[in-house]
Amino acid sequence: MSASCFYLIHEMPGDMWSTIGMTLEQKQLVDARKHALGLDLPFLEQYWAWLKGLRHGALGLDYQMYPISGYIWKYAQNSLILIGTAWLLALMIAFPLAIYNSRRPGGLSDRAAAMLALAGFALPASAAGIWLRQLFAMNLLWLPPSSMHTPGMEGNLPDLLQHMVLPVATLMLGIVAVYLKFIRSSLQEVLPLDYLQTARAKGVPERRVILVHGLKNAMIPVVTLAAMDLPMLVSGSAIVENVFNWGGLGSLMVYAALSRNHPLLIAVILLVTALVVLFSWIADMIYLLLDPRIRFGRKTG
Repeated sequence: MSASCFYLIHEMPGDMWSTIGMTLEQKQLVDARKHALGLDLPFLEQYWAWLKGLRHGALGLDYQMYPISGYIWKYAQNSLILIGTAWLLALMIAFPLAIYNSRRPGGLSDRAAAMLALAGFALPASAAGIWLRQLFAMNLLWLPPSSMHTPGMEGNLPDLLQHMVLPVATLMLGIVAVYLKFIRSSLQEVLPLDYLQTARAKGVPERRVILVHGLKNAMIPVVTLAAMDLPMLVSGSAIVENVFNWGGLGSLMVYAALSRNHPLLIAVILLVTALVVLFSWIADMIYLLLDPRIRFGRKTG
């Protein structure tokens, strides 16, 4: 995986080291910079040197000669704050609404949720972000239009929360749409099952049937979705981060790709891949909590 990623990125068209139109002195400076970064070595030697650095926790130098490990974690933290907040708030909305609608299919709330889900699927994040910013920041002047902090107020939590409102709301539109539809569909499949009918026949209250018995089985596909969705949101949030000038991994990845800063782009992709593996492992652990039979390879249906 790392070898193919390293090779494909280095074979991308375009080169920030182009010396067309440069003077002899400028060309010599470029050659010296490339030599310092090891870019004049054969591909395999470059890859081996990168692997040796990675073994010691170093992600290498970007093309401006800055250690990538020195700043990429700050961008990762900013992305996780933004995405984690949007994801948790979206679940707090989607779960109760999906549970309510699963008990009253075709009702007013269910139809309204279907329209909300349709809008969330159809509306591009870039358009939603621009419209929200225009309305609440430019027209009503209720919220700041972009960035993470007001200049001079870095580290101020209330100021950070105020700047988070618009990008979080933009991300939530799509997340709520996905989880609202997915949780409702999972519950609709689980609620008619025999073991729930037996619980109802024994006089178990409907609320307990759904929340304790039904939701536990319905959660398994939802956990799978969440495990794969969270890392993808990191790369998918690039549009929102650029609209609101939020310094996260998504905007850093776009910058690295546009500037042909290959070591930085490789580091971002590597970090997103690590998040995919991490969340997949967490999902496996949650599976065991939801249904211990999984560890014995038995079916859960």
